[in-house]
Amino acid sequence: MSKRLLITHASIATMNEQSAGYGLIHDGAVLIDGDQIGWVGRTEDIDGTLGDVREWDAGGCLVTPALIDCHTHIIHGGNRAREFEMRLNGATYEEIARSGGGIISTVSATRETNEEVLLEESLKRVDALIAEGVGVVEVKSGYGLDLDTELKMLRVARAIGVVRQIRVLTSFLGAHATPIGMRSDDYIDRVCIPALAAAYSEGLVDAVDGFCERIAFDPLQIKRVFEKAQQLALPIKLHAEQLSKFGGIKLAANYGALSADHVEFADEEDVAVMAGAGTVAVLLPGAYYTLHETQKPPVDFFRKYKVPMAVATDWNPGSSPLGSLLLSMNMACTLFGLTPAEALLGTTRNAARALGLNDCGIVAPGMRADLALWDVKNPAELSCCFGVNALKTRFFEGKT
Repeated sequence: MSKRLLITHASIATMNEQSAGYGLIHDGAVLIDGDQIGWVGRTEDIDGTLGDVREWDAGGCLVTPALIDCHTHIIHGGNRAREFEMRLNGATYEEIARSGGGIISTVSATRETNEEVLLEESLKRVDALIAEGVGVVEVKSGYGLDLDTELKMLRVARAIGVVRQIRVLTSFLGAHATPIGMRSDDYIDRVCIPALAAAYSEGLVDAVDGFCERIAFDPLQIKRVFEKAQQLALPIKLHAEQLSKFGGIKLAANYGALSADHVEFADEEDVAVMAGAGTVAVLLPGAYYTLHETQKPPVDFFRKYKVPMAVATDWNPGSSPLGSLLLSMNMACTLFGLTPAEALLGTTRNAARALGLNDCGIVAPGMRADLALWDVKNPAELSCCFGVNALKTRFFEGKT
């Protein structure tokens, strides 16, 4: 059987930077040549001398790049449904965290869960993302807060990419919270930074993240982690300006961060700094929704300064137990005011940029053949409808 597949009579949302909006090609065609895209254009312009190819008539369905979830915490033990009840009874995110709930409760459960069970539970979440056309997922550590558990989480993340057809990028998030009984400064120096070094030596880290917030770590503490990341030539990301104005964005930009995530409390000066550093704004409407937040990210400033906006699930057991990237796209539109084109850019081209990837996120020759075929005619349907999954087929490295 030929390794080349020609998809014809499709609407193609190329998401190409050279095109406006979706970069839509009507009655288009895509040649999948092995694990790469060989050609993209109009069906009527297909080269009649292509030779040995299989043809697939898409019947007018939509082709997009496979989606990218660029911010998740899908590896963890236990759940935090009880905290959901607490929030509904009036407790704030900070009150829950300071009472021993929040991240610390998940840390305890994750430490007690062995590697095999963590993988088994994580695969259920990954399978839900794959079923929505996701081809790349970023996975963070940060529920260990000790060397052994942080490494355990990152090994599970690497294993996901072996046993499933999905590309997994890992972020070391040791600077997520302070374990009970330790001072934050001691934790950073004695546990977090050594754990980062150990994870790097095992080849388990693709990027370094941190939580810069009053209930977590201040900019000077995060800076020490970033200095180590810089020594190891690892790119950085940061949870910044989620709950308050705290200086995380400027710190991240100073280190040329791939992304600053959440960013609800960013102001115009922050956005200008992000633009200068080429830092992507990762919007996480699931956390905004779950925590009943009212401060929205400054979308108009991001547009004004041409800061790319990515959209992700932030799938985690507490502040964003959201397992649907399609719903995240809808929420980014309804809650934050993104257009459907911006939402799809946020889960394709801009999400790839937030992960430092340049071989996916658009439909163009030479890109990986990671594609999604949807039973819709208009790309806006992907963001408009929720509770509905229109995916027909997902291609990963050219294979279904």
